Amino acid sequence: MQAEVDQLCVVLVAPRNPLNIGAAARAMSNFGFLHLRVVNPYEVAFREARSAVGASQLLANAVEYKSLADAVADCTLVVGTTAVRHRELQHPLKRLEYAARVIRKQLGSGRVALLFGTEKFGLATKDLSHCHWLMRIPTREEHISMNLGQAVAVCLYELSRDSRAQRPKPEKVKRASAGEVERINGVLLEALRASGYVNPRAESLTEDKVRRLLRRLNLQTEDAELWLGMLRQMLWKIRGGGK
Repeated sequence: MQAEVDQLCVVLVAPRNPLNIGAAARAMSNFGFLHLRVVNPYEVAFREARSAVGASQLLANAVEYKSLADAVADCTLVVGTTAVRHRELQHPLKRLEYAARVIRKQLGSGRVALLFGTEKFGLATKDLSHCHWLMRIPTREEHISMNLGQAVAVCLYELSRDSRAQRPKPEKVKRASAGEVERINGVLLEALRASGYVNPRAESLTEDKVRRLLRRLNLQTEDAELWLGMLRQMLWKIRGGGK
């Protein structure tokens, strides 16, 4: 099972409280998930969090990133967590128990990123655009938000509790990594700008929509290479190449 567990990365996006980061690290250590990635943590001294009881080494080994795109670049599946609230979601949403089954299956063939947002607001809309789909913990409507460390613990417990996780059936196809998809996203946006499709006043919104569209395609590695080649050729022609 350890080989599959090593394929999961817990990614904390802009966490504000070092004690919460420590609690998340402790939960990871409890269930044997050892790869923590942190994107733009608010507190630079988070590695010294006393709440990481028994997980000081895991916290010391946590990798910091300046952008979420970099943090998930080597992952073939990116799953965001959300309490939903009143926000309008643009992604498929799965309950934790069903989401865990899909994640366990994917762990047999590629790296998976499990995203948790900042304590106050959760994952921002731009963060969600990096996700293939979202999952939620089924809490009661009157009190839907959870402490960051508790949310990490509940999700990892669900992932580790099913004995079937010991014998995952790898997918036969190799999925494109988030980094490969992001490169396609960059070239596609360049082509859209060059063609005049992108309205400069709504460029950020268009970028998020395009990124979500590409995630929904769930591209295989071979398809990603083909897409990138085609888009680069189209961009070259749009810019007057070959004249």
